[in-house]
Amino acid sequence: MLLEVQKLKVKTEEKEILKGIDLKIKKGEVLALLGPNASGKSTLAKVLSGDTKYKVSGKILFNGKNITNLLPEKRAKLGIALSWQNPPAIKGVKLSGLLKKINGKEINIKEDILDRDVNFNFSGGEKKISELYQILALNPKLVIFDEIDSGLDLEKLKDVSKVIKKELISKGVAVIFITHSGEVLRFLKPNIVNVMVGGKIICKQKDFKKVFKTIKQYGYDRCKKYPLFASKS
Repeated sequence: MLLEVQKLKVKTEEKEILKGIDLKIKKGEVLALLGPNASGKSTLAKVLSGDTKYKVSGKILFNGKNITNLLPEKRAKLGIALSWQNPPAIKGVKLSGLLKKINGKEINIKEDILDRDVNFNFSGGEKKISELYQILALNPKLVIFDEIDSGLDLEKLKDVSKVIKKELISKGVAVIFITHSGEVLRFLKPNIVNVMVGGKIICKQKDFKKVFKTIKQYGYDRCKKYPLFASKS
């Protein structure tokens, strides 16, 4: 197992955000994490990448190693990468220069954004492409995409998904993608879907089409009431 999360609970000073999360993903698998806004999805992404502002209990295992208390830079070196929902703009730093700094060599790609300051006046689609190339330069083993479909129309989402499939999934990189709309499901076809509501995973399903259809028709809460979507580890 590449990543295994066991009974993960996450708190801030004010409240408990994650209330006992269990999930696992193998090399080359695609896991979708769906849920409404404020369900804890982005918090989980941050905690998996090593954000230190939370109080964490439970276990996070990566390639069998307990990384629960490992700092973000150490996790990055192990091969964990996070694509931010709202990546920062960096004035005065060209994307080409940043990619060379990350990878140690020139990046042989043809993109207009390479000669522009990182994420500065980028469209939503350009930011996603920028993030993708930064991730590719890291040679990761696991990539977490937080709201990858945010700000993208279906055509641009399709283009971004093609790059993810070609450059990551087909090469054995595991992918977790977080979404509340679910539109990306039709392009990235996950091996398993986890539905999160109120800081808990309320169901797990391999049939992503049924999950998407049911959520669209009845909403997320139907997942915990409808037997078809009973959670199974």
